[in-house]
Amino acid sequence: MTLKKIYFFLLEPYGPQGWWPLLECEGGNPTKTGAMNGYHPGDYSYPKTDEQRFEICVGAILTQNTSWVQVEKALQNLKQLRALRPEAMLKLELRKLKQAIKPAGYFNQKARKIKLFTAFYQKLNGKIPRREELLNVWGIGPETADSIQLYAYRQPSFVIDAYTKRIFSRIGICRENVKYEELQALFEKELKPDPHLYSEYHALIVEHAKRYCRKKPLCKECPLLSVCSFGQHKSSIRLL
Repeated sequence: MTLKKIYFFLLEPYGPQGWWPLLECEGGNPTKTGAMNGYHPGDYSYPKTDEQRFEICVGAILTQNTSWVQVEKALQNLKQLRALRPEAMLKLELRKLKQAIKPAGYFNQKARKIKLFTAFYQKLNGKIPRREELLNVWGIGPETADSIQLYAYRQPSFVIDAYTKRIFSRIGICRENVKYEELQALFEKELKPDPHLYSEYHALIVEHAKRYCRKKPLCKECPLLSVCSFGQHKSSIRLL
């Protein structure tokens, strides 16, 4: 089973996801899980403004080790403070920043990460950052860097997260403890370098993991059961 075929297995039941959610977008969540607002299924023209791009970058940092529902609350707080612009973020008191992003957790570390990233962002002066440059910013790891590359700058950089490792190790495509760069290389080798495809695929992976491929999976109803080694093995044991 190829990665491209698995993509269509996921796209059929879930449909376009409309990631990255943005505060200005009026679209609802097509799958009704997680945050409810800001999605734009089938519209790949975002981000349309520098403010939207910066919002995606801040969101990518805030979503580390927390759910998007909590990130959305933090972003709404920053919006109320009119701080979702680089120049305003740099002027914002650290105390106020920490209080605003508290819903997203780890607010002391994340406040510092956002401040350092914002200084880096301003120096870009509109230039698309290289992945290596992003990784040199304190607090920006591979997943965050790739999320910024893909969703903020529409660069073909496939995002690997814990959900991706869980799903594709269960299918039998990789090891459970596969390295980030190894699995990313596998995706980027088999799929054409298309940011629309990459963003849609990543969003579908997240939705599928929340619906069926949980830590305790719901294999019986899973749309990937026919191609999943783990699910088939579990089903065969149940039949014995």
